[in-house]
Amino acid sequence: MRKLIASITALIIGTGLLAFNALPANAAEKDRQVTVTGTGTIMVVPDAVRFYAAVSVLASTNKEALGSASKSASAVRAALRAKNIATRDIKTSSLSVFPEYNYTQDKGSQIIGYRATQSFTVVIRKADAAGEVIDAVVDAGGSALQINGIAPFVTQTSAAAQQAREAAVADARARASSYAKLLGESLGRVNYLTEASAPSFNYPIMAAEKSADATQIDLGESEVTVTVTVSWSLK
Repeated sequence: MRKLIASITALIIGTGLLAFNALPANAAEKDRQVTVTGTGTIMVVPDAVRFYAAVSVLASTNKEALGSASKSASAVRAALRAKNIATRDIKTSSLSVFPEYNYTQDKGSQIIGYRATQSFTVVIRKADAAGEVIDAVVDAGGSALQINGIAPFVTQTSAAAQQAREAAVADARARASSYAKLLGESLGRVNYLTEASAPSFNYPIMAAEKSADATQIDLGESEVTVTVTVSWSLK
């Protein structure tokens, strides 16, 4: 009986020693990692232009003002269609009719008429045609037309974001390799990757400038940025 108890005790102790030796190795392997953040930024020339226009008319009655504004708006739509701007790319963003007042110290506020305004957001999907499209709109709208802003943008966002992701991962790998080398180690398998921020597009916003001959739209470049966090095991 004593021999049997001694044998069982030795087996338990031996098993315990094996487990003790294995656990630190597994724990050490798990803890030996390097985690870095990488950023990828690429510059892309916008391929489309969004511009904001409005027709605004002052008349003696609200009906007359709305009618005149609608006539100018129809002329603007016709000019856009003539320049091959699709109906889906022309959106009415606001429509208003309201009394307009003039204030003087001696008479106070006096109504001077009614102003009707219709605003549009228009997308030009061929950026190099933006100048001539805007010129056509200005000619059609006449003195009632206002251009309220222009914003070049990128339509092929998926391709641009993919390039930025590739640059972000390459940046993260370069940083991790540098740290591993400083520690006298090398990179092993990837433990995880997290996209810390969705692709962000920094679009330049500018106004059109009309030269002696035609309006020129300077597209500039748009910045596309992706940030990732990646963890590698060390070996």
